[in-house]
Amino acid sequence: MSDNKKKEKRHLGDRFDGKLLRDIDPMHIITPLLYPNRADNEAYIAESIDLAPIRAYLEKKNADNPVFKYTMFHVMVTAMIKVLTLRPKLNRFIANKNTYQRYEITASFVVKKLFTDEAKEGLAIIHAEDEDTMDSLHEKLFQQISSNKTGDQEDASSNAMSIVSRIPRPIMKFFVGIICILDRLGHCPRGLIETDPFYTSVVLSNVGSIGLSSGYHHLVNWGTNSLFVLIGKIREKEIKNEDGTTSVHEIVDLGITVDERLADGVYYSNSIRLLKKLLAEPELLERPMNEPVEY
Repeated sequence: MSDNKKKEKRHLGDRFDGKLLRDIDPMHIITPLLYPNRADNEAYIAESIDLAPIRAYLEKKNADNPVFKYTMFHVMVTAMIKVLTLRPKLNRFIANKNTYQRYEITASFVVKKLFTDEAKEGLAIIHAEDEDTMDSLHEKLFQQISSNKTGDQEDASSNAMSIVSRIPRPIMKFFVGIICILDRLGHCPRGLIETDPFYTSVVLSNVGSIGLSSGYHHLVNWGTNSLFVLIGKIREKEIKNEDGTTSVHEIVDLGITVDERLADGVYYSNSIRLLKKLLAEPELLERPMNEPVEY
């Protein structure tokens, strides 16, 4: 979390991870009271992205053959972080029927240690700063992915789940019930949730890396995550050019699930337009995350 956000004065009703929004329009105050569950208020957005600009950008970034090569997934993560930075309503969440603005932007994803059915999974979280660029986020991704691929130690959240799962079932159910109440009130033990992807701004899953197509993924009522992005496998699509001819392009499909209570349709539409702009011109990601973009 950046220093300026750490120093922000907290008021009664604020949480450790978000500031209670008091001055919002009546509809966004009443809606969580009528529809309190995140999983009941999903909106699904499907988009197809032409990979040609990303391929050209990656060729330049990898020209010097870096140890940790830049990939399409790195571009997607960085683009989502920039969208969250410039479109702050996407970085809100609703808990206990109240709306909060997060103090920081975080992106999470699962790292498979080996591509086998039995291989363990690790949880990785990127903590973004306003001054971050493609290169600085690439370095953070390298640290997270390499530590998950080579390390045998479990992350804090996975370790906590392993411990709880060994408790006798009746006691476990009672314990988890208490934790769910603390979750709703924003008082979960930090050690339990510090690496929980469902407490982050956006969860990204590159299902294309295991040969799956993109699609819908639900949100959950646990935690605070209100934005889930699936990245599908690369496919070829015939596209009609301006001169009437057709050509085959590499396409990747995105499946984006959002909490529709956070903003209106126009806001979401403009946010997707910004995302497509960044993916069509990935050089924009070389600039700081908080630098505005015309779209």
